[in-house]
Amino acid sequence: MQRALVLDRNKQPLMPCHSARARELLTSGKVAVFKRFPFTIILKEREGGHRQSVSAKVDPGSKETGLVLVGDFKRGKRVIWASVIEHRGQQIKNTLESRRASRRGRRARHTRYRPARFDNRKRPNGWLPPSLMSRIENVWTWAVRLNRLCAITTISQELVKFDMQLMQNTEISGVEYQQGELMGYEVREYLLEKWGRKCAYCGAKNTALEVEHITPKSRGGSNRISNLTLACRTCNENKGAQTATEFGYPDIQKQAKRPLKDAATMNATRWALYTQLKNSGLPIEIGTGGRTKYNRLQQGYPKAHWIDAACVGESGECVYLNPHGDYLHIRATGHGSRQICRTDKFGFPSQHRLCQKRHFGFQTGDMVKATVPSGKYAGIHVGRVACRATGSFDITTPNGKITVNHKHCSVLHHADGYSYQTKGDRYFSAA
Repeated sequence: MQRALVLDRNKQPLMPCHSARARELLTSGKVAVFKRFPFTIILKEREGGHRQSVSAKVDPGSKETGLVLVGDFKRGKRVIWASVIEHRGQQIKNTLESRRASRRGRRARHTRYRPARFDNRKRPNGWLPPSLMSRIENVWTWAVRLNRLCAITTISQELVKFDMQLMQNTEISGVEYQQGELMGYEVREYLLEKWGRKCAYCGAKNTALEVEHITPKSRGGSNRISNLTLACRTCNENKGAQTATEFGYPDIQKQAKRPLKDAATMNATRWALYTQLKNSGLPIEIGTGGRTKYNRLQQGYPKAHWIDAACVGESGECVYLNPHGDYLHIRATGHGSRQICRTDKFGFPSQHRLCQKRHFGFQTGDMVKATVPSGKYAGIHVGRVACRATGSFDITTPNGKITVNHKHCSVLHHADGYSYQTKGDRYFSAA
């Protein structure tokens, strides 16, 4: 199913070819490998050629996004390239919270080298948190890359919207739907009535009660009313960072309704992604989540992000694909840290980062091929490299991590902020 992308000698995109045809051309020496991920070949002599319409189809998700290329052939529409992009929004959020906690601690101890400046910041119109903006930038980055390697004529996006009220209570309607759960209440008064004015854990009455998170915020819990309860000081301190289930109260945990973080993420980013894709100048087709599901069920395909992407919109009514075929799993890893000085848990400097990023022509995150002639790791190994100034590199392969000398390594794919995995658990990385 995965076809090889093709460029002519002037690096202009042509129609992708079958993988068997790409192998024949490589064997005959008429083409060369231009890029490993996505796999692209470049013709050495030919210029120009016939091109058919190719559509890029996007199924956005909070944690993963499906992105496929669908070619319009005489015999029908076929998926010619498929991928799933794994976002790193939660990792970005955790990193920013760690930095914020470190800076807050230094300010509280009066050890910070400058005063806080967050009150002087001004957010532009349409601002989104970095954890959400990274999802949009990942999709946009790959849309631009694919457009350079394959002449895309149209874009299809699933523009989904979630009703948060109905997701919490499917029976809500009328005035209650408009006014919400807390109409006429303050949060504390609502919780006192909901939990019978006693500790939800030990049942203590006539004591000071504290508002407590059933799933702690440090564990991904939110301030949503369904995630709040009342507890006495003793139970609140003993519970700490545990969930209600871990604390021994699974019944209370069940009352905390499912988190709506993913749905809120999609509602916040759907129009921003649409606007970004619209800036490409290509015609955009939008479709609902219901239409995507209908197209997928009508064709008998299983649930998967890349399959949903192929079934987006009106153009997804009849698309041929192999549901058991391989696809490229792309995981966003970033380009490393800009932090010059790393700190300990108290916010004090612990180590400084080296100014040099490349060693012996390699950079951490490059995908390399190591040919080791002898020793414990004798053989050929392919994987992601972690560089050291000493010249002793670590390579992460499907079979584990090995240590080799830089003299035995050759670069296959330079670091580009993503790691790659194809069907068969073959792991490649270019972080």
